[in-house]
Amino acid sequence: MQGNYESANYFRIPTLLQIFKVLLLLQFFDQAWTIEMAETSNFEVKVDKAELKKKLTPEQYHVTQEKGTERAFSGEFYDKKDDGNYYCIVCDALLFKSDGKFDSGCGWPSFYEMAEQGSVKMRSDNTHGMERTETVCAKCGAHLGHVFEDGPKPTGQRYCINSASLKFQGKTKAK
Repeated sequence: MQGNYESANYFRIPTLLQIFKVLLLLQFFDQAWTIEMAETSNFEVKVDKAELKKKLTPEQYHVTQEKGTERAFSGEFYDKKDDGNYYCIVCDALLFKSDGKFDSGCGWPSFYEMAEQGSVKMRSDNTHGMERTETVCAKCGAHLGHVFEDGPKPTGQRYCINSASLKFQGKTKAK
């Protein structure tokens, strides 16, 4: 009788494998929900794809609208050291300031902070077999690049941004 009692309890107590499977399922549903929520986010600026194709270069369109990536060390701003501000190429929103730019050696413009809190939104990116955090313009949703947790102090963040998603406005010097 004791053997049957133990066997019955064996099936009532979840095994580590069963727990692991449930956790994997929960993680999958959580990621799917997060991605869906980010994809359907409403942005303040609505963009007309046909107008954008006229306004932007093919590379700018590919990067900002199709989540493309320019080749490392090929972008206009990866080694720019001038004082000024970086704006979204699609909607002109202020995204980054030169004060927060640093040379990470990655081949893309790198910033350790956004220009203003909330000027850039983040969303989960699990493409290409990697887990990353995509950065998009908070106003229009244009793809900018990715953010990583290996940047310098004070934030520890490295916003790795495609030059093709940016335009630069230098600071005018006071006389």
